[in-house]
Amino acid sequence: QVQLVESGGGLVQAGGSLRLSCAASGRTFSRYAVGWFRQAPGKEREFVAAISWSRTRLYYVGSVKGRFTISRDNAKNTVYLQMNSLKPEDTALYYCAVDRRDFGSGNAYSPGEYDYWGQGTQVTVSS
Repeated sequence: QVQLVESGGGLVQAGGSLRLSCAASGRTFSRYAVGWFRQAPGKEREFVAAISWSRTRLYYVGSVKGRFTISRDNAKNTVYLQMNSLKPEDTALYYCAVDRRDFGSGNAYSPGEYDYWGQGTQVTVSS
């Protein structure tokens, strides 16, 4: 069992930055891939970014490429999402999730790939 806790969300003006953190329990967390998803009101959950356990595979949705950076510190059991140049359309509840197979099923972009989810942290970007 892995428990995930997101933090770092908040209210920011367009063009600003936030860094989200996903802290995990469990000593095997460092062997798992981790993804970030977001969900805005009335919309489906959307893939944002993901990172393999070794950090060698990184994935981003096109709308955040060049603005968001995913990273991880396995010694701290934490994955980060640095978000720069934020836009109002980035407003959503952001979730992190763990894939125990390290993308072994081949689809890092799909919510179904992931086994454990956090409760989310709200990001609101004002115009």
